[in-house]
Amino acid sequence: MAVDFHRLATREFVQARRRYARQDPLVEARFVAAVREAVTRAEANPYLGSPTHGSYYWVRTRRFPYFLYYEFIAPDLVRFYAVAHGRRRPGYWLRRTRRP
Repeated sequence: MAVDFHRLATREFVQARRRYARQDPLVEARFVAAVREAVTRAEANPYLGSPTHGSYYWVRTRRFPYFLYYEFIAPDLVRFYAVAHGRRRPGYWLRRTRRP
């Protein structure tokens, strides 16, 4: 199955990764592994995540307060719209889902 990240979700991931890297490179590595593991869970079974806002789902990273919001686009594609810290305003990422 293919995985696609919205450009702003990628930016959020990179910013969080840099923040953890400034703390400690080991913490950064754990964060990256936690995000990869969450993506793998969603990719393996897209309906495993908790439903939110209609056809969207979220999955939480382990040991870090981050949520990945995604949509099952096609039988072979999962699109991630946000790598959101748990304290972010709920639903801020919904504007990213609008299609032209």
